[in-house]
Amino acid sequence: MTIHGLRQKYPLELLLELFEIPRSNFYYHIKNSAQASKYKEAKKQIRQVYDRHKGRFGYRRITMMIRKMGSELNHKTVLKLMKSMGLKSLIRLKRYRSYKGQTGRVAPNILNRDFKSEKPSQKWATDVSEFRVKDKKLFLSPIIDLFNGEIISYNLSESANFKQVTQMLETAFKKINKPENLVLHSDQGWQYQMSKYQKILESKGIIQSMSRKGNCLDNAIIENFFGTIKSELFYLNKYQSTDQLKEDIKEYIDYYNNDRIRLNLNGMSPAQYRAHHTNR
Repeated sequence: MTIHGLRQKYPLELLLELFEIPRSNFYYHIKNSAQASKYKEAKKQIRQVYDRHKGRFGYRRITMMIRKMGSELNHKTVLKLMKSMGLKSLIRLKRYRSYKGQTGRVAPNILNRDFKSEKPSQKWATDVSEFRVKDKKLFLSPIIDLFNGEIISYNLSESANFKQVTQMLETAFKKINKPENLVLHSDQGWQYQMSKYQKILESKGIIQSMSRKGNCLDNAIIENFFGTIKSELFYLNKYQSTDQLKEDIKEYIDYYNNDRIRLNLNGMSPAQYRAHHTNR
């Protein structure tokens, strides 16, 4: 409006009458202009976080991130700004199918849905999940620490085989010295019922625990991880090869451990939370 430049010389009432502008419209424009200027930096921060995390973060995580950058906005304001910018989380959780082989001899359900852990390497969980790329399959076998949701180790294979599980264990064991009362929980998959698997755990002093048959909630933490990686990575891309998917999974797990903040970890990533706990 040219009216702003003329206010220094002429009365506002005269200008409003001359330009035939209702007083309410004038002050509405003033208010909107002030708000646009007020939230300019916040919108810049929101866009920065949104783009960095490839649209995976919703307004609550973005609120936590921009507060670390000095913002004092609450989540309601962030949501409002995101809507005005046309931004929303791309993630919509979908059900997935975890690979299930034949069942046999099982271990007791020692974990018993007690997912809370007071320190690292106290409770681990594992499972195998299947990804389909055209006419091929890719199997992901990770171990997750219930303390902070960190992926301790993982293995990728184009077939569901026992070697995949042993290699995953070998990688995990390199990260701990002497585990004390460490519980490793799984479902009743055939890999975990093999005597060789059980002997490996026994040799390290690790306590084996298994879900009840057909009860996915007994291993909810690892199930949630599979749902997350598929929603935030697999379902958002169209893969042409398992090699391409392998590289993206490796990159995603590094991101998941080190950069992806979690609301239940006070806005820290799993690695940051572990470091915070260790340095206390």
